[in-house]
Amino acid sequence: MKLEVKNIHKNFGEKEVLHGVTFSVESGKALGLLGRNGAGKTTTIRILMDVFHANKGEVLMDGKPFVPSKYQIGYLPEERGLYPKRTVIDQMIYLARLRGIKAKQARENARKWLKRLEIPEYENRKLETLSKGNQQKVQLAATLVADPDIVILDEPFSGLDPVNSQILKEVVNELIADGKLVIFSSHQMSYVEEFCENIVIIHQGTVALEGNLRDIKHEYGQNRLILSAIGLTANELAEKLQKEFADLVQIDKIQKDSVVLELLSGHTRKELLNALAASALEVELFGSYTPSLNDIFVARVGEEGEVTDHE
Repeated sequence: MKLEVKNIHKNFGEKEVLHGVTFSVESGKALGLLGRNGAGKTTTIRILMDVFHANKGEVLMDGKPFVPSKYQIGYLPEERGLYPKRTVIDQMIYLARLRGIKAKQARENARKWLKRLEIPEYENRKLETLSKGNQQKVQLAATLVADPDIVILDEPFSGLDPVNSQILKEVVNELIADGKLVIFSSHQMSYVEEFCENIVIIHQGTVALEGNLRDIKHEYGQNRLILSAIGLTANELAEKLQKEFADLVQIDKIQKDSVVLELLSGHTRKELLNALAASALEVELFGSYTPSLNDIFVARVGEEGEVTDHE
């Protein structure tokens, strides 16, 4: 399956909040959908799910108009919505039945996912009696109970400790390996980097960056190097570089133990390496710099912060 969002515009009254959003995602791959508060991410998801209707543009599945009711969609919203005073198993069966699953199969699916997420002992407990982390796992189980074709996960790691986070990582990887179409969003960008082959960053209702994450990292890392020296802090090294190597490099940023440099136009890393070798510096680390997704996000939208929105 290939889901395509093409030139989506959305107005609320006279205010346009999406200005031609375009991206695509395929089965067996995960798309990282990112955006700061108010960027337009949640509105885009709601259009995909037919909660909102776009004023302009189209959503296609395999080249034809996308009809959400023809597909099983599992949506884990950032704002959780299960029933605190109902038992876990009852509400999972109820939600599966709403999605067209027969009662016997719904119960089997519910127990399968509770077992997979290592919480089968809570099936007859009321949700409100569980810890926040276990409530989150129940929410995920409810998202997957109807064996969805399309899985949309918004901040799925919220409230999980490291052990439970590892279980969820395994489940997400299984969904991708099973050929599910996965849209994944988290302000914990290390998770996005781990799961997502492609990303799209929405900023102020437009697509600020879209494409293959590996290619984007390569592009952003061009002409950037990382350097550390024995006996010098990162700040001391940066000061020395600015004084003695200003004709070759400029400081991109100072990290805890190293400095990220950008080669000036017309110069090569071999020139810099030769200059360093001829100096009194004792080089500890010298190599290509690969930016993190957080670095790319900050560079693109101009300010660090959470990447979720609440339109």
